[in-house]
Amino acid sequence: MTKRIFVAGHKGMVGSALCRQLENDPSVELITRDRLQLDLLKQDDVRAFFANTPLDEIYLAAAKVGGIHANNTYPADFIHDNLAIQLNVISAAHAADITKLLFLGSSCIYPKDTGQPIAEEQLLTGTLEPTNEQYAIAKIAGIKMCEAYNRQFGTDYRSAMPTNLYGPGDNFHPENSHVVPALIRRFQEAVENGDKDIVVWGSGTPQREFLHVDDMAKACVHLMNIPLDAYNRAVDARSSHINVGTGKDCTIKELAHTIGDVCGFKGEIVFDASRPDGTPRKLLDVQRIHDLGWQHSIDLHEGLKSTHAWYMQHHTTVRSQ
Repeated sequence: MTKRIFVAGHKGMVGSALCRQLENDPSVELITRDRLQLDLLKQDDVRAFFANTPLDEIYLAAAKVGGIHANNTYPADFIHDNLAIQLNVISAAHAADITKLLFLGSSCIYPKDTGQPIAEEQLLTGTLEPTNEQYAIAKIAGIKMCEAYNRQFGTDYRSAMPTNLYGPGDNFHPENSHVVPALIRRFQEAVENGDKDIVVWGSGTPQREFLHVDDMAKACVHLMNIPLDAYNRAVDARSSHINVGTGKDCTIKELAHTIGDVCGFKGEIVFDASRPDGTPRKLLDVQRIHDLGWQHSIDLHEGLKSTHAWYMQHHTTVRSQ
């Protein structure tokens, strides 16, 4: 039978990757709405959409996202918009008897200072990283909302927590983007301008894990297709979400030099230690999803090369963001 699947946030990096993945499945009828057709911040509109649109599954990839600068500058926007989107979509899905949903979170839900690699059980065991606390709290609320609906109403609402994502469709804004697109844009512009050096925020010592967004999309579909009893056996009542990552990390300094090589930058890379580093290390424990039969397939260097190539093909559009 054909499954009618709604991807919320289909124009974002994760949402568009999910659409690319689902479009390859002949048993799926993909349903999307852009912001002009359906504003997920408007509760009445969301409820009306779900009430009048037969659906079997929902992928909740819509979110307000950004890097350290954006999170520090717009904390009220990040907590308000993400809480509102999650509340509206999850509650409207239940009201419309749509019992299967995947909520997309973020690895920033975990404490700033915690054991490495970070297992799902470490949620709510310590203080969050201050620079993105509001975004993290919103994502934690989304996980707990899914758990609460499952416990009270018997729904099948699952949660996937990706590590740092990158790839086609990313935000390359010079101030509001995450580290990979920000560095790709800056290094490419430095090459084009003939710059002899480039300054990178922070000391370069923090360690980060990076996952290509197409691998993330495959992981999401994989998780949704796992039978409920098998999924429940892989999680527990206190941490029903599942980490999605590579299980490997690198320093920001290593990342910057790799991106510099990919872009063809020959100058000096200078690290400005007066700028915030964020969490010292953030590597996810991905044993649960490995046990469920999924592993990433795109290595970092290959993924950075393809992301740079995508940026060069679309730079006239992404540079205006």
